[in-house]
Amino acid sequence: MITHSFGIVNYLVLFGYLLAMMLVGVYFSRRQKTADDYFRGGGRVPGWAAGVSVFATTLSSITFMSIPAKAFTSDWTFIIGQYLAIAILPLVFYFYIPFFRKLKVTSAYEYLEARFDVRCRLFASMSFMLFHIGRIAIITFLTVLALRPFIAIDPVILVLLISVMCIIYTWMGGIEGVIWTDVIQGLLLSGSAILIFIVICLKVQGGIDEIFTVTQQADKFFPATQFHWSWTESTVPVLMIGFLFANIQQFTASQDVVQRYIVTDSIEETKKTLLTNAKLVAVIPVFFFAIGSALFVYYQQHPQLLPAGFNTGGILPLFVVTEMPVGIAGLIIAAIFAAAQSSISSSLNSISSCFNSDIYQRLSHKKRTPENRMKIAKLVILVAGLISSAAS
Repeated sequence: MITHSFGIVNYLVLFGYLLAMMLVGVYFSRRQKTADDYFRGGGRVPGWAAGVSVFATTLSSITFMSIPAKAFTSDWTFIIGQYLAIAILPLVFYFYIPFFRKLKVTSAYEYLEARFDVRCRLFASMSFMLFHIGRIAIITFLTVLALRPFIAIDPVILVLLISVMCIIYTWMGGIEGVIWTDVIQGLLLSGSAILIFIVICLKVQGGIDEIFTVTQQADKFFPATQFHWSWTESTVPVLMIGFLFANIQQFTASQDVVQRYIVTDSIEETKKTLLTNAKLVAVIPVFFFAIGSALFVYYQQHPQLLPAGFNTGGILPLFVVTEMPVGIAGLIIAAIFAAAQSSISSSLNSISSCFNSDIYQRLSHKKRTPENRMKIAKLVILVAGLISSAAS
């Protein structure tokens, strides 16, 4: 395995980012007086911040690295999934946001008991929790796997830096801490995508015009062959159907997103949440795909810089560590950490809110005081986080 030098300045930038996330968790820990504060933010979260949080939550580190890799090796057809998330906004605006706000629920699955029975509610809630425990483990594992060749840190230490530190600030800060760290992380990863693309354009002979021309000549935007129906390939019709239902599920029935609908103080602010997310989704993924195309052109011009037999799934970290200026490379790797941690922290708080609302409050025979609810909430985050970390 080829390990590339990361450098002391880059390490300092990375650890500075991790320290900043911890301080945000410490700051918001002071506001967590009740379970309502811990899971709903007391209605204090502005809509735009919740919107950035939705964007950061749904864009994991896997997406951060896999989208450029997809555009590098293939084409842009997967960008369709991003815009289908915008296409379903009218459905969410006019039906689901008023519905969830009217119910005043903490868990997205509380309604299932009133509409069907407790078994349906428990099945949906437990399925969500188990899925997200596994999702945290997968995000952590794949992030460490992708970064390991470029950062001379033991994989176990990398797992601790990504997941355990995330567990700590999520445990302290509640949903407010999660959302405001998501805001920082969302802005960091968005700014990083734009910065990476600019740097590649400056390094490519011929700049952005050459990138566009070569990509078009190689038919790596939207090949005509991708517009037919197929039972075995990810063509455009298949992607449209798959992403349509995946986005409907995520924005109407997934606790980590639905929870953002109830942290603001009004329906108008909640709608700002989705509008902010839509604006980011409309712009930032374009840069991730453009990065992949730009890297394709860059390494065509400089094939000697691409190691023989290199796994192109790590093409973005390779460029960042070997070609980006000192300090900036540390910032970009911090953005990859941020993409992972924004998804992990949201999953952990959502798992805790589901357990607290759907299992502890519904089934526990013990006296359910506000203090006990807070203790259970924090305990669940700790246990779920440690299980996920161990699994990764």
